[in-house]
Order: sequence, then structure tokens, then C-alpha cells
Amino acid sequence: MKQAITSIDAHSHPQFLSYDGDRDAVMSRLLESGTGVVAVGTQVSTSKQAIVLSEQYPDFVWAAAGFHPGHLRSDWYHDTNEQKESAQEVFNKEELRTLVRHPKVVAIGECGFDYYVRKDAEPLSAEEKMKQKEVFVSHMELSSEEKKPLMIHCRSAFPDLLAALHENRALLQGSDSGVVHFFSGSKEEADELLEFGFSFTFGGVITFVRDYDNLIKRIPIERLLPETDAPYVTPVPHRGERNEPAYVSYVIDRLAELKNLSTELSKEKFLENASRIFRI
Repeated sequence: MKQAITSIDAHSHPQFLSYDGDRDAVMSRLLESGTGVVAVGTQVSTSKQAIVLSEQYPDFVWAAAGFHPGHLRSDWYHDTNEQKESAQEVFNKEELRTLVRHPKVVAIGECGFDYYVRKDAEPLSAEEKMKQKEVFVSHMELSSEEKKPLMIHCRSAFPDLLAALHENRALLQGSDSGVVHFFSGSKEEADELLEFGFSFTFGGVITFVRDYDNLIKRIPIERLLPETDAPYVTPVPHRGERNEPAYVSYVIDRLAELKNLSTELSKEKFLENASRIFRI
């Protein structure tokens, strides 16, 4: 890891369409803050864009390549922050394998399960849930084959995530299986994931709600990482604005407060964690 990097945003999307108008300025602010970032793909197109960005800024940007479970849903939502085209991509494991093998790709994902029911929408069918499981296991297979950690998204689906991990435990990387981003599960679910070798990211939400305070205090510092999930979930004091990776500093401050550590020591710990998990 380059000496200039003093902190990390472990899950962000600076390659998204949302930044096309001022990406250079966003990346300049990130560099000035001394922050490295993992640019996370959500399908083939955005994974490719993450890799391109990591090549453009090789000293402080890394990439993750994967297929977000939300992109498998029949009620898939076209997010204009993410992509211009309204066409829904189709998962292709071999296409993803090619991306995962790029040397700047340090994690596989985001991948996982998303059962969240939007307002006035129907719950997912058993067939849709099975499709999400099949694609997640494909990511697990790639993780095992390519020896790179998983970057997991899980929303309203932790029992099925844990079941899939139990069924396919032999595919996990052991002590550093990957990261569960934007963790929203219970302490019991966190304990199980810790046993599987996962770490957890928390983002801007912890600066304006207290729902996760006790959970963060419970998780060992060695298993914590800060994220922004930019352009989403902007932290205080920038609520209402578009999020950006440099704002991870506010998340780090809050994590440090909850862990009763100095900001500087927390930064050091998080960098150590990122270096260990992502091998950067």
C-alpha cells in the first residue's frame, strides 16, 4: 500500500454515472484526503468501469467485480445514478471470471441476496430467490478458484445467506473470506459471519442513526472497515448532498468514537484490515 494513503473507503462506486460530470474533481479531493478506495462493480458494465478507474488511478483505487442480486430481480429498478441504459444485464459467470482475473480486482462482488420488498411490490418468488442463490454460489466458486475475497450485499435475506454459506463452506477463504458491506443483520448473524471469516463495513448511516452502535462496539476492530457506498447514504454533515468517497472521514470519526479509539489509530487499524483482506 502506498505511503500517501492514510485511510480507506472499502466500498464505494466512484465509477458510476453519477460522477461523470465531475469525476476528476471527486478523485482529486479523494487523493488530497489521503484516502484509498475500492470501486465496487454491480454488474459487468460497472465492474469494467471500476477496473478502468483503478488503472487511471493505480496508487489509490482498486476494483471489485461482481453481479448485484438486485440486478437479477424481475422488478429490477433502473438506477440512473448507476447506468444510462435501461436494459437489464444478464449474469454470465465466464464473462465475470475474465474481469475477476484482472490484477487490480481485489474482491468478488458485490454479490449476495436482496429480498427487500419495495412499496406496493410483490415479495420475491421462490424461483427468484433460487436464482439469487445460484448466482451467489457462482461468485463463491470464483472466490475459491481465484483466491480473492467476497464483497457481499445482503438485504432482508440473512437466513438464506447464512444457509448458502453453510452449504458451501468449503469454498470460503478461511480467516478472511471477505466483507459483508452495509451490514444490517443481528448480533447473532454477525457472530455466525465472524466464524465464517467475514469482516463488516459500515457507512454514513451510523452518523445519523444509533441502530448499529452496540453491534459496532461488539465486533472486533480487526473485523471492521469504513465505507461510503457513494453516491448513496451521505453522512452528516453532508446529508442531502451526493455522497463521495472523501466523506469516509466522517464515518471513520464515528467508528473511532464507538470503539473508544483515536481517529488516527482507527485509520491505522482499518488500513491494516484492508491490506490483509484485499492484499493491497
